[in-house]
Amino acid sequence: MSVTSWVAAVAGLLLAGPAVAGGLLAPGEPFPAWNLLDHTGTPVKSIDLRGKTYLLWYYPKAMTPGCTKEGCAIRDSFAEFTKRGVEVLGVSFDDPKSNAEFVKKENFPFRLLSDTERSLGVQVGAADSPGRLFARRISYLVGPDGKVLKAYEKVDPSTHASEVLTDIDALSR
Repeated sequence: MSVTSWVAAVAGLLLAGPAVAGGLLAPGEPFPAWNLLDHTGTPVKSIDLRGKTYLLWYYPKAMTPGCTKEGCAIRDSFAEFTKRGVEVLGVSFDDPKSNAEFVKKENFPFRLLSDTERSLGVQVGAADSPGRLFARRISYLVGPDGKVLKAYEKVDPSTHASEVLTDIDALSR
C-alpha cells in the first residue's frame, strides 16, 4: 500500500466515526453464528466452539502498533487464558495471508480470523457497514452456551488481557 493510499485509508477511518451498526451485544444475548477463515485458511465456525468459553477480540489492522501491543499482551497471558479454559481468537478485516504474517512475526499461539466481508463485524458492532476499512477495537467473552458473558466496547491494548482475565475470574465465582 502506498503512503498516499495509507493516508487516505486512515483519513477515511477517522472521518467514518464510531461503528454502531446494531451496537454492542449485551451480556446474556446470543452471539451470532459465524464461519470465518483462520490465518492458515482453515474454516472456523462458532458451532465448533459450543461448550467452550472464548474471547473474540476485534483489532483494526495486523502489524500496526496498537494491534501489536494488544496481541502481544494477550500472547503473554495466553497460558492464563488456557488455564481458565478460554479459547482466544483475534479477528480483523485483513485477509488470511496478512494475519498469517502477523502470527508468524509476533509468535501468536492463537488463531487470527479474517472477517473480510465484515459480516460478523457489522452484526456485533465492530463495523457500521461492510464498507468500513478497519474494525473497531472491541471484544466479546462468549460462554459455552454461545451467549455473551461480557462485551468490551472501550479496549485499552495495554490492559485488555488482564482486564479479561479478571472478569473471567469474577464470572466463575
